Amino acid sequence: MTVASRTFDVIVIGGGHAGVESAVAALRAGASRVGLISSSVQTIGTMSCNPAIGGIAKGTVAREVDALGGIMGRATDRAAIQFRMLNRGKGPAVWAPRAQCDRALYRQSVQDLLADIEGITLVSATVGALVFGPDGAVVGVRTLDGAIFSARAVVVATGTFLRGQIYIGTEICSPGGRAGEPPSTELAQQLQERGFTTARFKTGTPPRIDGRTINRELLTRQDSERDAFDFQWSRFGSRVDPLPQEPCWLGWSSDATKQVVADNLTRSAMYGGVIGARGPRYCPSIEDKVLRFPDAARHQVFLEPEGLSTTEMYVNGLSTSLPPDVQVTMLRTVPGLEQVEMTRPGYAIEYDYYDPTGLYPSLESRRIPGLFFAGQVNGTTGYEEAAAQGVVAGINAGRRVAELDPVVFGRENSYIGVLVDDLVTRGVDEPYRLFTSRSEFRLTVRQDNAIRRLAPLAMELALYDEAEQCVVDARLSAEDRITRAARETSIDPDASEPVLRAAGSTAIPHAMRIVELTRRNGVSLAALLDAAAVPLGDDRDAVISVELELKYSGYMVRERNAAERLRSLGDVQIPHDTGFADMRSLSTEARHKLEVRRPVTLAQAAMIPGVSPSDLQNLVLELARTRRVPAESIAP
Repeated sequence: MTVASRTFDVIVIGGGHAGVESAVAALRAGASRVGLISSSVQTIGTMSCNPAIGGIAKGTVAREVDALGGIMGRATDRAAIQFRMLNRGKGPAVWAPRAQCDRALYRQSVQDLLADIEGITLVSATVGALVFGPDGAVVGVRTLDGAIFSARAVVVATGTFLRGQIYIGTEICSPGGRAGEPPSTELAQQLQERGFTTARFKTGTPPRIDGRTINRELLTRQDSERDAFDFQWSRFGSRVDPLPQEPCWLGWSSDATKQVVADNLTRSAMYGGVIGARGPRYCPSIEDKVLRFPDAARHQVFLEPEGLSTTEMYVNGLSTSLPPDVQVTMLRTVPGLEQVEMTRPGYAIEYDYYDPTGLYPSLESRRIPGLFFAGQVNGTTGYEEAAAQGVVAGINAGRRVAELDPVVFGRENSYIGVLVDDLVTRGVDEPYRLFTSRSEFRLTVRQDNAIRRLAPLAMELALYDEAEQCVVDARLSAEDRITRAARETSIDPDASEPVLRAAGSTAIPHAMRIVELTRRNGVSLAALLDAAAVPLGDDRDAVISVELELKYSGYMVRERNAAERLRSLGDVQIPHDTGFADMRSLSTEARHKLEVRRPVTLAQAAMIPGVSPSDLQNLVLELARTRRVPAESIAP
C-alpha cells in the first residue's frame, strides 16, 4: 500500500456499489481529494450477487443515480450483454430497464471510469478502526497495518463484510464478506463498542452452472432488446458500440425439486439452526419458497449468462444454503437441467448492519459528526439501493467538507428520497428492497423522466461538468420542443386516420391538435408527429416522456399537488433539541415515536407510523407555541 498522500477530504471505506458512488459524488459535491479504501482494489466494482442492474423500481433508481452524475449506468452500457425493458406490455408509465452484464467487464468498466476521474485515489488496505478528534467527530481511519489516513468526513460502505460469515449447509462455515474474501471484524467491533445499535441480516446466492450442460430445448429463450435502448437515459457517457448480446433462459422447478428441498431442510444452514438472522422477504431462498408457499406447484428459474468469455450461468431463483451434494441433486430436478454440472455452490452469508434510524436524512450519523453510512450496512439489499445511498452519503460528505448545508432528497421527487426516508424514519426489520408500491408518487416519479426531475437539483449542486450540462440542456430542450409541437400542431383527418385506426380509435371529422388525440387511449404521440411530418431526429426517447405527461396530465396535476404539500412539510425544520415527550397535545404513541425517531422535518414526522394527521397538526401548534416555527408556515 503506497499512496502519494495520506490526507483526504473524504474517505470511503468499501469499493462496492455504495462505495464507488460515494466517492464519485463526494468529489462532484465539493471534495477535492477522495480516498477509496478497499481490501483489494482489483475487486472494486465487483457484482457480488447476480450480474444484472435494474428491474422494477430498481431501474428507476439506477437512472436517478445516472441523472446525479453517478457511474452505474455508464458502466452498465459498457458491459451489457442483454437489455430488456420490463413491463412493456403495461405501457410506458411503468416500464423498467434491466440489463444483464458481463460480470468481469462491469468490474473493469467501473475501475476504468474511476481511473478517468482526477481526485479519487484508490487505496488497497483493510480499515481496522475509525480515528476520532477531541470533540468526538471522525477525523480519519487506521488500517490493520497501522497506517493512518486523515479526512474531514468518512463514509462506511462495507456491504456484507462487517463480521461476515459464509454458510454452505450446516457443516461448512467460514468467515468472509463474500466468497474468497475475508470479513472486516475489527471495525465492526469498534462501532459496536461506540454504542451503535447492531443487528444481523442474512442474504444468499444461488449455485452457478456450466451453460454447456443445459438442454435449451426445454427452456424458454429471452432475447435482448439492446438495439432499442441504452441504459443511460441521460446519455452522459460517450456512446459505446453494443457488445454481442446473449439470451437468458427461463425454466421452472418441479415437484421433484420441492421434494429434494423438503427432504433436506435440516441440512440447510438457514433451517438447520445454524443461522438465526432474517433474510430478504422479496428475494427468498428456495428453502423459504418451499416452506412459505407449500401449495405452489413450481417456481421460476432464470438462467443468466455471467459473461461473454465464460460458459458459467447464474441460476436466479434457486438461492440456497443447502450442502453442495444436495444442490446438484436439486438442480437436476429442473426440466432442462437434468445433466447439468454445477461450477460453484450457492451459499448464505450473515453480516452486521446498523439501525438506520440513527442517521440523519443526509445519511450522516446522529452519534458521530462527519461519519456517514451507505449500503447494506444500513439494512438494505440490492446494488441499486446501495448505489442510491452512496450518492446521498457522498454528496453530503462532500458538502460537509465544503462547509455547505446537507441535501435531503424528498419522497415527492425521487425513489432515492423514498428509500432514504423509509430507512431513517421507519427503520428496518428485514433487508429493505425498493418497490414501486413504496412510492406515493410513482406516476410522476418514473424511469423516463429522471433528468427532468433531478437535473435542476444537480445543477444547483454543481454536480455536472460542462459536457454533461450540454447533454442535459439538449434533452430538456428536446422535451420542450416536442411539447410545443404537440400543443401547436394540427393534424387533418386523412393524415391521422392510419394512426387512429391502428389504435382502435374513432376517426376525426376535422383537423385537431395533436395534443388532444394523444390523450386518447393507445394513440401514439410519435406516430402522430410522424404522420404530421414533424421531424423528431434523435429525440424519440424524449417523446416517451412528453407522451406520458400529456396522456396523464390530469392525474399528474393531482399527484404533483400532493407532492408539493409534502415538499412544504419538508421545508419546516424541527430543532434537534425539541422535547416531544412534553407535548401533551400529542397522543402517547406519537410522543414516544417522535422521541425515539427524532425527525428533523415535519415531512419526516408525517411518515412515522403512529403519528396521525391530528398529531402532526398539534405538533405544528406546539412548535409555534415555543416560537420555533410560525403556525402559519404550514397547513398539514
